[in-house]
Amino acid sequence: RARPGWPERPAMQSALLLVVRHGGRMERGGRRRSEPEEADKGRMKRTIIKDWKTRLSYFLQNSSNSNKRKSKKAGKHRNYFRPSPEEAQLWSEAFDELLANKYGLAAFRAFLKSEFCEENIEFWLACEDFKKTKSPQKLTLKAKKIYNDFIEKEAPKEINIDFQTKNLIAQNIQEATHNCFSVAQKRVYSLMENNSYPRFLESEFYQELCKKTPISRAAQGT
Repeated sequence: RARPGWPERPAMQSALLLVVRHGGRMERGGRRRSEPEEADKGRMKRTIIKDWKTRLSYFLQNSSNSNKRKSKKAGKHRNYFRPSPEEAQLWSEAFDELLANKYGLAAFRAFLKSEFCEENIEFWLACEDFKKTKSPQKLTLKAKKIYNDFIEKEAPKEINIDFQTKNLIAQNIQEATHNCFSVAQKRVYSLMENNSYPRFLESEFYQELCKKTPISRAAQGT
């Protein structure tokens, strides 16, 4: 038993050792503050991954059904199926490789949804569709819709671009041309390529797609 006025060394040493071992901060009562936070982060990550995979399946199913109605040619549905590890690895070579692949695009879109910035890919896709529009009447209607959805202040899917670019677009859509959104589209593309794309390549879901499935003994014997 420690003498009156002397600190109880074993208890103090145990508390200090606990802090050093776990790298956590001690609150009153000896509890580590990081445990609940780490548990919450873990649960949040699992929820996001699960939601991500669900959304990916939804995107792929809708895209596949839409294209089946347009064409019955079997060769056009190849990219809707889960890609091989080699095909998935090609997405890391260039951002355009990812966007050109139907499964890759759906996966990236679901990833942006999990990061709460899906409006970037939706705006980029809307611009790609806009540039293919031939009818002048439809061009004007689509230009106004894109502006209302993505550009104007407090738009439902407002993208993050500067005030000058927004003003330029507002002027250009009065006499809509295929170049109305070119500057904004390039900036959003650059934002995705330099920020979201690298995080996507490091994500757990993408890493799983790149893993090669071990060949079973039964398969080796055939």
